[in-house]
Amino acid sequence: MPDPKPECQDALHELYGYLDGELTDVRRAAIHRHLDDCQPCAEPYDFEAELRQVIRRKCQEQVPDRLMAKVRAALALEQASPVDDAEWTGRSQARTRRGP
Repeated sequence: MPDPKPECQDALHELYGYLDGELTDVRRAAIHRHLDDCQPCAEPYDFEAELRQVIRRKCQEQVPDRLMAKVRAALALEQASPVDDAEWTGRSQARTRRGP
């Protein structure tokens, strides 16, 4: 496979900055033009853009109320009875030996 063109290397190097909106307007426009004209570079862009949409959509799901209540209760219990470092280390090591 031949080495990518310098324009492709630049575009792919700045892909995440482009997706995150971190580039200057001039640089963003240049990358945009390149992606419009270069199918090999457009493919990784399309993949990353779609992946970000899926992650964004999945991260908006709500935690069930029952699970949230269990977590809050566990946190409240932990805050009510602090454990010193030595005791915590001992519990952690015991769990590791027994398994989760």
